[in-house]
Amino acid sequence: MNAYAAVDLGASSGRVVVGRVGDGRLDLETVHRFPNNPVRAGGTLHWDVLALYAGILDGLRAAGPVHSVGVDAWAVDYGLVDATGALLGNPVHYRDGRTDGWRATAQRLGEQRLYATTGLQQLPFNTLYQLTAASGSPQLAAARHLLLIPDLVGYWLTGEIGAEETNASTTQLYDVRARAWATDLIADAGLPTSLFPPLRRPGDRIGPVRADAALPYPTDVVAVGSHDTASAVVGVPADGPDFAYISCGTWSLVGVELDAPVLTEDSRRANFTNEGGVDGTIRYLRNVMGLWLLQECLREWGDGDLDALLRAAAAEPAFGAVVDADDPVFLPPGDMPARIARECRRTGQSAPESRPALVRCIMDSLALAHRRAVRAAIALSGRDVRVVHLVGGGARNALLCQLTADACGLAVVAGPVEATAVGNVLVQARAAGALRGGLAELRKLARETHELLAYAPRGDTAAWDAAAGRLG
Repeated sequence: MNAYAAVDLGASSGRVVVGRVGDGRLDLETVHRFPNNPVRAGGTLHWDVLALYAGILDGLRAAGPVHSVGVDAWAVDYGLVDATGALLGNPVHYRDGRTDGWRATAQRLGEQRLYATTGLQQLPFNTLYQLTAASGSPQLAAARHLLLIPDLVGYWLTGEIGAEETNASTTQLYDVRARAWATDLIADAGLPTSLFPPLRRPGDRIGPVRADAALPYPTDVVAVGSHDTASAVVGVPADGPDFAYISCGTWSLVGVELDAPVLTEDSRRANFTNEGGVDGTIRYLRNVMGLWLLQECLREWGDGDLDALLRAAAAEPAFGAVVDADDPVFLPPGDMPARIARECRRTGQSAPESRPALVRCIMDSLALAHRRAVRAAIALSGRDVRVVHLVGGGARNALLCQLTADACGLAVVAGPVEATAVGNVLVQARAAGALRGGLAELRKLARETHELLAYAPRGDTAAWDAAAGRLG
């Protein structure tokens, strides 16, 4: 069996996972985990990307000999590199407030034009708005290349400059139909087109790991679906095309897989996004705030026993209070319990009076957001859906999985939890010739090698309709 190292960087932690593929088997082993702790300095929230890179190298050393390495991470954030190859400051975190004036840029460039070209959901932290917020800065003036986070890691590992297209497609600077940088749009935004490096596709060989990485074995870096959701969707264990997916972690990415983008005015108004997927597919989805609400509550409370909280929340009455999980008021870090209580009172509801009641509010609200996004994806794309696959860390949350099935009125299949690493490894294995075929064949292996849990809807449609009606 060949071994492959998947480097998976998330918003709160990173890990290196070794996947072994062969003879109908796919075995995963997490060999190293490390924290991802943002740092606020000088009033700006940054990623500590050097600490992340050190964690990656420690993990690759712990992995032992592997055939190749693939890197995936979150979208939109980037590092700027100068003509000497030096990084011009730590990348800024997408939750930083520097893009608060993003709407002026959207209006200047034309929201309909932006959508017709990029197919991207309007989000204040899209790379386009981060870059225009940085216009006139010394860093941008000195920059030679813009590298999204996985591309920056790949550059440090190999010395090769490039941009993998699934992550490039999240920038709002990529032409989703031409599958190329939107150079006219970039120029009209006042940005130098030379910043944007040549595009790569998942499965392309990037290059050998440099000697100064000091790995005890030689290996190559291979491009994968470097947006973590692109890799997660590869790891969805679907049997056929009639599925929706929810890649659930800090964010919930809710959508369907298509062959072509949906660029209608209805789609734009619904704020759906068309992101590139592996093998030329389109991830037609909506970003939902996800488990961020719960994570921020736990941080405010000093963590605590999450399993006990979820058991207690399951015993709370349904729909005691619900909030719009996608409300921008919940986007920044801060006192999440207080913000949820304020939103409940603002909408004429009583605020939850206990931690379990607050957790139940979050779970009900997130299930409602999943329902809204799944139903919209079906209506806007015309795709038939008979099952929802919920992958990622949220697949461990039995309460959320059951509530999502109830809210959507569809069966939910939960797992694999490690879908992102699964997809990362499968693309590497196919590039090495250890696997053959398209996404259906890759997903068959994922389906046959992972334990999956099924949740049937319990038929409370009227109660969910009434709860949704509270949110307008």
